[in-house]
Amino acid sequence: MSVPPELLKQVKGIALRTRGVVDSLFSGEFRSVFKGQGVEFSEVRAYEVGDDFRSIDWNVSARLGAPYVKTFTEERELTVLLIVDQSASTRVGTPITKAARSVEIAAVLALAGAQEQDRVGAILFSDRVEHVVPPAKGRRHALRLIRDVLAFASQRRGTNIVKAIHYASNVLGHRSVVVILSDFLAEGWEKALRELAVRHQVIAITVDDPREDHPPAGGWIDMVDAESGRRITVDTGSAAARRRWEAAAAARRARRAELLKGSGAEHIAIDVTTDYGLVLRRAFARRQRQRPTRKAR
Repeated sequence: MSVPPELLKQVKGIALRTRGVVDSLFSGEFRSVFKGQGVEFSEVRAYEVGDDFRSIDWNVSARLGAPYVKTFTEERELTVLLIVDQSASTRVGTPITKAARSVEIAAVLALAGAQEQDRVGAILFSDRVEHVVPPAKGRRHALRLIRDVLAFASQRRGTNIVKAIHYASNVLGHRSVVVILSDFLAEGWEKALRELAVRHQVIAITVDDPREDHPPAGGWIDMVDAESGRRITVDTGSAAARRRWEAAAAARRARRAELLKGSGAEHIAIDVTTDYGLVLRRAFARRQRQRPTRKAR
């Protein structure tokens, strides 16, 4: 398939723009942040002082009359699956759309994974799964993934996060890292996300436009819902109306954060006006500090 020169230029441009973020924020950290999270059962051995009691195999211990623990080996190969929202609500934002910011973040994670020789893939979705890039290794593959995400232009408006999650569950054969980039402006995804998080590490990166929470004081304006097409007229010149708007937006964000936390996913909140590299660095550093350490053998 021939690739338009202007698209290649965009791919090279985004690779160059994100290069500093990848090198400075994830050099030597990307794999260590996730290392040890994907594990396979190895064997059962006698309990030793200092072992984590949570690793005790109670069935074997009862059968043999002494405590035994399960041991695990780390999976040598890490798979990272990026699930990127392409619905109409992501096509807004200033100075950059939520969709464009999501693409840059996906590029950072894809290139960081490629740098560590991990397998990286992507699912693009709206109200259905629209495009899939199967996980593979290497920088060339990561650039192809970025190209596909950049080139894709959904003609659909709706959002169905559940379909994307179920698709990911069906294609991932072993424990993986699943990163969902979305504004999560949809209903009923909590159960599916919770089930996904039981089998995989799930990171939900919410990408927002602050204007959706804090409308400018501009008098009466017509607004159109990007996905439903529903129109409303709002008096943004009224301080009381703006306060009601902001209170409703804050409640919606708080509820979303609560649902994400309850699902077992890690939540990273990013908006289109802030330095996403700094936010990612802080989140990954926090993961590093919180990682449980295994006793060396």
